[in-house]
Amino acid sequence: MCFQSSTTFLSLGIVKRIPNILSILRILLAPLFVFLYLQDAFFWAGLGLAVFIAAAITDYLDGFYARRYNASSPLGMFLDPLADKILTFAGFFCLPFIDSGQFPWWIIGIIVFRDILITLLRAWSEHRGKSMKTRYLAKVKTFVQMVFLYAVLILGILLKAGGLVGEYAGYLLGTGIAGLAFYGVMIITVYTALEYVYLNRRLFLK
Repeated sequence: MCFQSSTTFLSLGIVKRIPNILSILRILLAPLFVFLYLQDAFFWAGLGLAVFIAAAITDYLDGFYARRYNASSPLGMFLDPLADKILTFAGFFCLPFIDSGQFPWWIIGIIVFRDILITLLRAWSEHRGKSMKTRYLAKVKTFVQMVFLYAVLILGILLKAGGLVGEYAGYLLGTGIAGLAFYGVMIITVYTALEYVYLNRRLFLK
């Protein structure tokens, strides 16, 4: 009975580490995704996209395990958003290699700067024992970013497929719609940053 209890306790302890393990795995998969995706061969680039999708799935899984087994921890609260940011940044990093004209580096710099700034402000407020106010639009921003990334990354893969598929992907890219959508992503990203600062202005002034 004692052995069984110890085994159960040990198993539960391992399960509670799973969210952090998945977050670390997501961080490690991000550079692997970039390396594979930027290869010229369709197979390797496609494998890179599969790695990106697998890494995104770990985000859902670590949240599921954290809620299911009450496995939240200060380390997990740090690792989870960090892993999300690194994976998202990795996705944006690949865009100029698809079309630097429609996906310029300066917009990516703005998006990355915004997320780093808000992350630092949130960490600072938590260090002071305060929590930053947020609104639903922040979640909308994340959703818009990910939908945009998936769409463009898939388009980039199709370009490498060649044949009619590659030609059609090139036609879609040539319409400029993706470039306009990128500006839309930048606008909503910047707006949510300004909203964060405005909502929490009293916190920052104290």
